[in-house]
Amino acid sequence: MNIHKVTFILLIIGGLNWGLEAFDFGLGSYLPSGLAMVVYILVGLSAVYEIFSHKKLCRNCASQGAM
Repeated sequence: MNIHKVTFILLIIGGLNWGLEAFDFGLGSYLPSGLAMVVYILVGLSAVYEIFSHKKLCRNCASQGAM
């Protein structure tokens, strides 16, 4: 699995977690604090990676040209 897929999956996990936070079911409530912090850091780093690399890696974005 390449890094683009991993970061995309982590961003989905982060997005779902934000949605669950609205109902007080966020990931942080069920994981030990150290593990939750690692997950949050990985999701944040994934977002930064995707900001800078998504356009050149995504077939849909690359084919549309400049926005």
